[in-house]
Amino acid sequence: MEVSIFHLDHRCPETKARTGRIQTGHGEIKTPAFMPVATLGNVKTMKLSDLEDAGVEVIISNTYHLHLRPGEELIKKMGGLHRFMAWRRPIVTDSGGFQAFSLAKIRKIQDDGILFSSHIDGSSHMFTPESVIDIQVALGSDIMMPLDECTPYPVGEGYAEEAVERTKRWAKRAKKHYEKMEEKGLLFGIVQGSTYPHLRKRAVEEIVPLEFHGYAIGGVAVGEPTSLIREISAYTADLLPEDKPRYLMGVGLPEDILFAISSGIDMFDCVIPTRNGRTGTIYTWKGKINIKNSKYREDDKPIDPDCHCYTCRNYSRAYLRHLYTTGELLAGHLGTIHNLYFYMELIREARRHIKYGNFKEWMEDVINSMKGGDDGQGI
Repeated sequence: MEVSIFHLDHRCPETKARTGRIQTGHGEIKTPAFMPVATLGNVKTMKLSDLEDAGVEVIISNTYHLHLRPGEELIKKMGGLHRFMAWRRPIVTDSGGFQAFSLAKIRKIQDDGILFSSHIDGSSHMFTPESVIDIQVALGSDIMMPLDECTPYPVGEGYAEEAVERTKRWAKRAKKHYEKMEEKGLLFGIVQGSTYPHLRKRAVEEIVPLEFHGYAIGGVAVGEPTSLIREISAYTADLLPEDKPRYLMGVGLPEDILFAISSGIDMFDCVIPTRNGRTGTIYTWKGKINIKNSKYREDDKPIDPDCHCYTCRNYSRAYLRHLYTTGELLAGHLGTIHNLYFYMELIREARRHIKYGNFKEWMEDVINSMKGGDDGQGI
């Protein structure tokens, strides 16, 4: 792939953190980047204007779910996913393989692909390396992922090795099929290998020569302890090319994101800020809080007096607690607005401190500060 789509701008002198820019058909993605999850073409409870106000530059949608409902052909007929959901900025789509493994009622892994039954109506479907590319091209994705096999945790070394081999074969087929397409987005490769360093190394050695636009670290945050997630992510990132974006799939706690940034990883996605926003777990610079706790019943302060999100500019903790404890739909909307704004601000500040060369000190201060919250009684 001759054209460079990734430009490195700054490097941290004390860690492996870096800032950069990814060029896509729908604009530039500044890295490090956090991608809110828009599974079915929307970030749950959020309007597009809310995402724009938070500074979201890129979202990630799900091939498995969109294939089942409403179907890629309908979305293509409607002008593609961008037009369908009225989003003008970049969209990443995953392959749907993880959902085919985790959600489908019955699944069978074959050399040709994954045969599975829909978790919605039991209908039979087949994902192959080629069909998954076809679906994502029909959606109009800016960054696509090939079909891979994501192993659970824990998993035996033998099965993890089989998954690495299968993922390699599928990646070759996906790349070959992708190269035949005319109108298409970027294509990343995925590195598997579970918690086995030698399998991670082998996967990198087999996937990188296929020359994808970027590389995703898959098969993490599937049940491992935090220490192991960080160890495997950092180890794998070190093996990946410097001149390509690195994407850590599914890791999303603020502290874990900062650690991954310090390890040289550029892109992240996770449901944590939105899912927790809907249930009342709120993230702040002083740690996370459960806004439903009784101590907020008469608290007239905003969630964070220094936050400029719509929620903090307009509502008190007491009012938010009232909404959550009475089951009002507005609660999840306002909580998600704040959480996503916080995540975007965290990423913006990370980029700024990388640029100015003091990321390590800033990261340590933030992580120490976030040990407060309801658990540390720091709010």
